[in-house]
Amino acid sequence: MPAKPNVALDASFIDARTGSGYPHPYSVPCAERRKRPLGDAFELSDFGVNLVTLPAGTWSSQRHWHSAEDELIYVLEGAPTLITDDGETELAPGMCAGFRAGDANGHHLVNNTDKSVVYIEVGSRRDMDDVEYSDIDMQVKARGFGGIFTRKDGSPLTSG
Repeated sequence: MPAKPNVALDASFIDARTGSGYPHPYSVPCAERRKRPLGDAFELSDFGVNLVTLPAGTWSSQRHWHSAEDELIYVLEGAPTLITDDGETELAPGMCAGFRAGDANGHHLVNNTDKSVVYIEVGSRRDMDDVEYSDIDMQVKARGFGGIFTRKDGSPLTSG
């Protein structure tokens, strides 16, 4: 049995994951994104919590939406641009945005400034969650069960 995680810890001691799992070239705008998986440090299983840093010019993700996963972001530092089907919204520290599972309004954050953006990202963890990417021919089915990136017709997606 793994050791019980600490009740409290300094988030800066949690190793950051840099980049994304997207195949090339879709990974390029997110290559410098850093996520510290705060929820994993406490072995949380119902929801995930990440402390995310977007250096200047970096995207949070490709624009996407989830079939079965709610998401919420809360901006701590910087001024990211939220891009959805409804357009662009400039965010500032203290602002938050939420995205209901099944709402096909694709979203992502883009750091168009010369300073880093830092925010908290919270999402439910649903094994049968499918992810659709609004602007590109890519999807993931049953993400929690090791889903792989494919084209929207289900055919293989190879790095290009």
